[in-house]
Amino acid sequence: MNTKDVILKLRTENGLSQDELAAKVFVTRQAVSRWETGETVPNTETLKLLSNLFGVSINTLLGSPRELICQCCGMPLEDGIIGRNSDGTLNEEYCKWCYADGTYTYSDMDQLIDVCVKHMAGGGFTEEQARAYMKQKLPTLDYWKRYEELSDNGEFERFKEQLIKEINDIRPDGMPELKSLNALVGKYVNLGYRLPGGETVRFLDDGVTYLGNQLESEFENGVCYGVLANLDFILICTYEAEGRNPELLLYKKR
Repeated sequence: MNTKDVILKLRTENGLSQDELAAKVFVTRQAVSRWETGETVPNTETLKLLSNLFGVSINTLLGSPRELICQCCGMPLEDGIIGRNSDGTLNEEYCKWCYADGTYTYSDMDQLIDVCVKHMAGGGFTEEQARAYMKQKLPTLDYWKRYEELSDNGEFERFKEQLIKEINDIRPDGMPELKSLNALVGKYVNLGYRLPGGETVRFLDDGVTYLGNQLESEFENGVCYGVLANLDFILICTYEAEGRNPELLLYKKR
């Protein structure tokens, strides 16, 4: 699609008139009309406003002239999984798992490889093939080439270590010791917990990246402990395969 078609599609899908879109990005209705006829293209600053308004990358607004891949893990990027800067704008260089709210979530390449291999193995790759591919691929990506410049000198890792200690101090019987926390997007771990009255409640935001892990119960076969946390809270639950029968065990404000 061309830029004119993308803007028209996004505007109509969001139920906006040309006047309403113009007001939201501080231009005239005539400017919007010229975009949609292909006479002009929004300038860089306006593209940033449109990106933030519609939740799509500037690359998408320009008709996807280049293939976006995460410069930390190598994953192909689509609009729904692009990471966000601290001001909420999209960062088209990273996925939500590697970059969240302006923070890089991985500082150990081997740890990232371990996480990626779990998802790649069985999907056309053996574990050995997946590991060999990632070991070759990651050093070519911008984040790892510029690690000394982009890293936070271990500050985020120290935060994760503190979280792990707090979680282990309150872990319930049957839950193994937590040794690592990975980036998890809320959409994929936002389980619904049934309250005594029968209603279901969810505690997470689908679009936010959290830290967490899954651990197999020491006492019950087929039962896993789910751990999620961020700056504000710690959540521990249990569930069966594919997230069935979730039970909230602990929700603690930090």
